Amino acid sequence: MSRPAALLLASCLALVAPFVSAKSLIPIDELRQNFTVGGEPVPAGIFRDMGDGDLADSSSIVVTIDVKAATGSNRYADPIKRNGAWVAQTRQSPGDKALTEEEAYRFIGMTASKLLVAVTSYSGGGSGVFYSLQILAAEAGRGFDSEGKRYERLNVTTLRSVALGDRWNGDVRIEGNTVVVTTTGGIPGGQGRKPSTMTIRAERP
Repeated sequence: MSRPAALLLASCLALVAPFVSAKSLIPIDELRQNFTVGGEPVPAGIFRDMGDGDLADSSSIVVTIDVKAATGSNRYADPIKRNGAWVAQTRQSPGDKALTEEEAYRFIGMTASKLLVAVTSYSGGGSGVFYSLQILAAEAGRGFDSEGKRYERLNVTTLRSVALGDRWNGDVRIEGNTVVVTTTGGIPGGQGRKPSTMTIRAERP
């Protein structure tokens, strides 16, 4: 599924945090700066499970995912594809094998308070492509593996998800701890969307 041409242009022009070599960073810093784990992009499918794919509920049920475990896992084994600044995964819809779901994200960067910002899109196989702004916390954590050995986690938690609309078009930038969303188009409620700007404070609850 192609991204709208205007959105791709905005992606190229947007101000984002510079990519830093994974080899020079500890895991949590790599995740926060690049949204990668060991040099590999975080699977796009995590956002489907964190609420993008559940259009029937108003709030996310799964709010935290260990992206260290998710990267390279069987659960998120669908091929990861890059389309410019976007990272995407597709799979057959569990409810209808004739449909193909696609989840994609564009990582915007890190705020001054080390929260992460991304724009995500989800399509269940129909004509709609539903975009959201995601504000996330990334934290190192600890647990035990199946053998009882200590295991270092990389937990990503969704703090806020803001619906941007069907086939949204626009740009997102970070200014300190503020996220500025400029909308240039979309189809909310079947109506053409007028250009607008929205400012959101990125903060922990």
